[in-house]
Amino acid sequence: MAEQLRVLIVDDERPARDKLRRLLSAHSLVSFIAEARDGVAALQALAQSTFDIVFLDIQMPELDGLSVAQQIPEPAPQLIFVTAYDQFALQAFDANAVDYLLKPFDEERFLRAFNKANNAVVAATTYAAQQVSTRASFKAAPLIIQERGSMYIVPVEEIHWVEAADNYVLLHTAQANHMLRQTLSVCAQRLGGAFSRCHRSYLVRRDQIMRFDANGKGDGEFHLRSGAVVPCSRQYREEILVSLQQPS
Repeated sequence: MAEQLRVLIVDDERPARDKLRRLLSAHSLVSFIAEARDGVAALQALAQSTFDIVFLDIQMPELDGLSVAQQIPEPAPQLIFVTAYDQFALQAFDANAVDYLLKPFDEERFLRAFNKANNAVVAATTYAAQQVSTRASFKAAPLIIQERGSMYIVPVEEIHWVEAADNYVLLHTAQANHMLRQTLSVCAQRLGGAFSRCHRSYLVRRDQIMRFDANGKGDGEFHLRSGAVVPCSRQYREEILVSLQQPS
């Protein structure tokens, strides 16, 4: 379990904010609770302070909850959308919400959502610690590639993404592409912790990711700083997006 949690409640209705504050105040893990009455105030609060969990109403005047979610600065907190309307569920999960509370909800349903968010906070913190440990203890050796009678030394930090091609992998760098006879799984082990599997046929270097665009099926695409677009399958999506919230 997380040691202490900072929580932000965003809702334009005071009774809704009061209910969430009462439920959160009864939980020993919560050390700080802030409130915002609209989306603009929520973004101001998020810019000024760090929160672990945000309870975010969807329908609010001026700036709705989904618009707020798109503008939350990194590292992003765990989002729980709260609304009286169930038609926004798909959009909420596309915004990487950990849960979707439908009003009116009881204490049991609140606790399920809260525990999911807390577990996500713990997972993100653990992952960040593992990544720091890995980076401190391991530096991947450059890849030696022979092509058309020439030998190329390709530093791992120059590789932006990797694509499987039958019994080969194609290494994409800013300067050139190189083909290596190796499976994608073995290549992932050699490249080290800076890369993540994002698709059965692709690896991506996380610090090259500039944007993620989701589609209606839960899959999506990573847009890299180089302009390249790399597909991402739903099964890998959450782990990578969580890792991107952590400091490098």
